[in-house]
Amino acid sequence: MLAKDLISEVVPALKTSDTGLQALSWMDIFRISHLPIVNNQEFLGLISDKDIYNLNMAEEAIGNHKLSLFSPYVLLSQHIYEVIEIVSRLKLSVVPVLDEQKNYQGLITLNDLLQNFANLSALKHPGGIIELEMGVNDYTLTEISQIVESNDAKILSMYVSSPEDSMQMTITLKVNTTDITSIIRTFNRYNYTVKASYMESDELEDLLHNRYEAFMKYLNI
Repeated sequence: MLAKDLISEVVPALKTSDTGLQALSWMDIFRISHLPIVNNQEFLGLISDKDIYNLNMAEEAIGNHKLSLFSPYVLLSQHIYEVIEIVSRLKLSVVPVLDEQKNYQGLITLNDLLQNFANLSALKHPGGIIELEMGVNDYTLTEISQIVESNDAKILSMYVSSPEDSMQMTITLKVNTTDITSIIRTFNRYNYTVKASYMESDELEDLLHNRYEAFMKYLNI
């Protein structure tokens, strides 16, 4: 999934003639804290609600002030993982999208990013979830896939996490069946450490909620 597929169809960009009050109103409506400033198709930078409050310019045109704007953006052809990286690193609620000529094409909101990431990760499909814990040097995707498929199941998505400066990692698997008992037994037989598993719908809902909360905490928005 590319940035061009994630562009919001409803959130507008600001012009230098728009007032800070207008900007704050749109931020409130769309529940975001940043908006791009664009003249024609030229992207001038992002302005935040804090910028507006600090300059005390709510009723004045944005262009009347000398702003020190920062200008993060992604290109139309960049992957959703790259979009997530820049949103996370810069703590953004929106990220502008430009074409190869640096013309403004639209923006991606954090909410749209999360929704599309959920679709990409097969979180909405029925199935069970298995968490494996192992050393970094013990990881082999081929064997993990073979174990799952030997139990007449398929991996829908996989997430790998590892604490910084750690040689341990957690592999989270989403498979296409809720009855994962035989899969877990096979992992145990191959001496894998099954850290956790989720089969019932209420367990899955709790897990997905926890994953969402963890993702939001990671983004620190």
